[in-house]
Amino acid sequence: MRRRFFVDRFEQGRAVLRGDAAHHAFHVLRATAGQEFELSDGQAVWLARITAARRDAVEFSLVEPVPVAAPAVEMALLLAIVKFDRFEWALEKATELGVAQITPLAAARSEKALVAAAAKRAARWQKVLTEAAQQSRQLRAPVLQPATRPADAFRAAAGAHRGGVLLFFSEYPGAPALRTVVQNRTARSAVVAIGPEGGWTPEERDAALAAGFCEAGLGPTILRTETAVAAALACVTYALARE
Repeated sequence: MRRRFFVDRFEQGRAVLRGDAAHHAFHVLRATAGQEFELSDGQAVWLARITAARRDAVEFSLVEPVPVAAPAVEMALLLAIVKFDRFEWALEKATELGVAQITPLAAARSEKALVAAAAKRAARWQKVLTEAAQQSRQLRAPVLQPATRPADAFRAAAGAHRGGVLLFFSEYPGAPALRTVVQNRTARSAVVAIGPEGGWTPEERDAALAAGFCEAGLGPTILRTETAVAAALACVTYALARE
């Protein structure tokens, strides 16, 4: 299967790959003239043939368009900030599972030092998302929103996804199983909220419910945040995708 890279634009039947992606193609993949890759500008995908390869730029001519299937469910992830190695693992897997937008949450039980450093990590997080999106052959990388407080994120998500399924995953006793929450539901979009290792505070839970989120559980065991991300997204996609 051909590798896919993201480019800034297509112009007059040509495209240029630059930056880290060009370095990877040239040094790791040993890109040479005549090789073919898939390129995406975030709107369309083309099969493209290398015309010239250098360490800082790889030039292509476009061969033919590649069909792109629309996602069965457009998903957004509200993810509490946790230790950065685990957070980045969650970003990677969320991208592979097709999430379109990710908002880091400065939850009450997120470590304060991690929240304070989040803005400085945004460029690295965007790189993680881009590389994961290319590897999993997405049309584009997820949109990374600035870190925000959970209550604000819940309200914004509810306004942006009217008619979608809003899911607040919690470890609270009595939280209904996910299958009962989404049973017989159909929707073209879903928002998944995953809390920190210490769990949501009662105030954050109240804010989610007030915004219209449905509380749901992922079983009797307590999952790490990154595990909950992968499990929740996979289950939601399976439950709501009817095609």
